[in-house]
Amino acid sequence: MGAGLAVALWLLAPPLAPAPDAAFLEAARKIRRVGDEDDAAYAKLEHLCDRIGHRLSGSPTLDAAVTWAAEVLRADGHEAVRTDAVQVPHWVRGPISAQVVAPVRRELAAIALGGSGATPAGGLEAEVVRAGSLEELGKLGGKVRGKIALLDGPMGTHGSSFDRYSEVGPMRGAGPAQAARQGAIAVLVRSLTQRSLRTPHTGGTRFGTQAPIPAAALATEDADLLARLGRRGPVRVRLSLAAHKLPDATSANVIAELRGRERPDEIVLLGAHLDSWDVGQGAHDDGAGTVMVMQALTILRKAHLRPRRTVRVVLFTNEENGLRGAEAYTRDHATELGQHVAAIESDAGGYAPSAFTVEGAAVEALAAYLPLFAGTGLSRIVAGKGGSDISALEPAKVPTFGYLTDETHYFDIHHTQADTLDKVRPDDVRRGATVLAILAYVLAELPGRLGR
Repeated sequence: MGAGLAVALWLLAPPLAPAPDAAFLEAARKIRRVGDEDDAAYAKLEHLCDRIGHRLSGSPTLDAAVTWAAEVLRADGHEAVRTDAVQVPHWVRGPISAQVVAPVRRELAAIALGGSGATPAGGLEAEVVRAGSLEELGKLGGKVRGKIALLDGPMGTHGSSFDRYSEVGPMRGAGPAQAARQGAIAVLVRSLTQRSLRTPHTGGTRFGTQAPIPAAALATEDADLLARLGRRGPVRVRLSLAAHKLPDATSANVIAELRGRERPDEIVLLGAHLDSWDVGQGAHDDGAGTVMVMQALTILRKAHLRPRRTVRVVLFTNEENGLRGAEAYTRDHATELGQHVAAIESDAGGYAPSAFTVEGAAVEALAAYLPLFAGTGLSRIVAGKGGSDISALEPAKVPTFGYLTDETHYFDIHHTQADTLDKVRPDDVRRGATVLAILAYVLAELPGRLGR
């Protein structure tokens, strides 16, 4: 047994019998060999994007995607394929128009935020008040009353894109509700992106129990325009937005399994979200994640590898504007949460493999298994959260893993009309399915459980 593997096993709890290096290496070789010859993940993505399209909760296209995914998982020979019903929000975007009307007249590139309210019939017009952060917004107090609040916090270009996104995310997620409490009649939010070709980026905002006001994202170029104009005097904007909310609709989580050979009641969850925003095709977010976890399970089956524990694929519904699928899963499976030994989420696009994230001592433990990923491009195990859908498992002390890809261009098209199939390279999706299959196999085959 190598020194690295000895360290890994020392960090696993409860104490384990040594896992033979050769067995894991041979299994990984089989997975890589099958994965190298398997283009089915991209073919699945092509169907999902071109034949079904974007998939917002409550939409007929999400219903079609649920039906399609269950049919494909059955056709691939998986066990216990089912759809678990979930009640999801049904928000409808409607048309939008936005213009600067003073001191100049300009059309603005804008898109409604998920959860936005509507303007009055005929639209509204008001002066714009800018805030560069939620703290600045709070200091404005009642100065935003009767005004349109411009939340203009730039995402920046330094460091990890995902870290920067997490830092500015509250501007979009919580900012409109805060502005509404301070009396704003509408909100414009700078799109959460580091680079832009005058394309606005949508995303969810949360009003909770308070009445929603109109809220939209602006292309970064237009947010800059309003800021420049505002430095020289008052700016007025006219906004018309027809978003509205309908009663909750029925959707479903899609589940399939490769049952474990020795401990079938212990579960390694392999998840992604099937829904997307109602723009583009949801190719990277999260169509690629969906097909990669589907194909990872199929690769294990094609490689004739049945690990000790069950590998369960879960395609969550309603990640984008509610997380109802994740909530329903933990509720519906409450009696077996203690049997989940690990959960992996793929929700970072279909770009080239980069790393897996995990919390705690498991970082060092899993680093010993990096040789299993040779030739795939995945080269790191780093500290970090697993993902939005599987975060609901953290209170049950389930170790959570996130699959990271090359993030260089992820936020260029995130939540935009440009998130389409042509932005996805077939080889990246193929390798993504392969590395997910390897990690799922390792976690399901280890003699003991990973400790958090």
